[in-house]
Amino acid sequence: MLPKRPACAGMKKESTIIETRSAFIAIVGKPNVGKSSLLNALTGHKIAIVTNRPQTTRTRITGVLTQEETQYVFIDTPGLLKARNKLGEKMVKTVRESVADVDAAVLVVEPTGEVNPAELDLIEGFKSNRMPAVLAINKIDILQNKELLIERIAKFQDLYEFSAVVPISALERDGIDALLGELSKFAIESPHYFPDDAVTDQHERVLAAEMVREKLLLNLREEIPHGTAVTVETMKEKKGILHVDAVIYCERENHKGMIIGKGGSMLKKIASEARAELEDFFQIQVHLQCWVKVKEDWRNREGILRNLGY
Repeated sequence: MLPKRPACAGMKKESTIIETRSAFIAIVGKPNVGKSSLLNALTGHKIAIVTNRPQTTRTRITGVLTQEETQYVFIDTPGLLKARNKLGEKMVKTVRESVADVDAAVLVVEPTGEVNPAELDLIEGFKSNRMPAVLAINKIDILQNKELLIERIAKFQDLYEFSAVVPISALERDGIDALLGELSKFAIESPHYFPDDAVTDQHERVLAAEMVREKLLLNLREEIPHGTAVTVETMKEKKGILHVDAVIYCERENHKGMIIGKGGSMLKKIASEARAELEDFFQIQVHLQCWVKVKEDWRNREGILRNLGY
């Protein structure tokens, strides 16, 4: 759950003037529209992994940006799609709970195409919760015909009264300041809920595990990565080196062989790429050790899902 504001938040007492403000903003949309890229662009840090695979984001990720008196708390959510297993059900539940808890939402969509059933579902959620929402049209850097953008905006405005419509490119950080300007309107007088220099509430072990999982998604065949999960068993610094022990879980023995690769080549590649990113993020030399274990049908086993943090 998100931190709860005190009952007096947004009100001025006679003896106290609250100078700080905060806004809790959910970033929602169908899979692969660039929600995690937008979170990273808004915070200025890579705190959410990014790939072109659906279901890259599995849990609610909090990003924090503090600009002078205003603190933005962004909630990156999994892409909304039809659940096919218990993990999928938990992801859908995460999206619905996130939209119910916040001050406003950013609906991220692509610049062309028809309105997706998942987008219609999210808009119905806005209506049910009377949720203020900003429409962010992402990936404008790849749009050749700008007239299509006007058509796309009209389709969504016919469905919901958005507070604002902002064309953006999360990849190139185009339109990010304009989007923040619109989101600042939802900030209310309240304390800051995170230290002003915080960028996320994620534990370092979770960040490290996600970096490893990103490399799995980028390097493996399409049917394998969604059946994998990563946990970091130990993470400790010793003599100027950060030692990280990670376990990669998969659902089948043959998937284990593919992850390891001939002579361990694939696992070495994944670990090498993850280690480089860990060193860049933590600014320290990293020794990363990865193991692969099989947990059959883990995405449908409640106990395993809880142990894995889902």
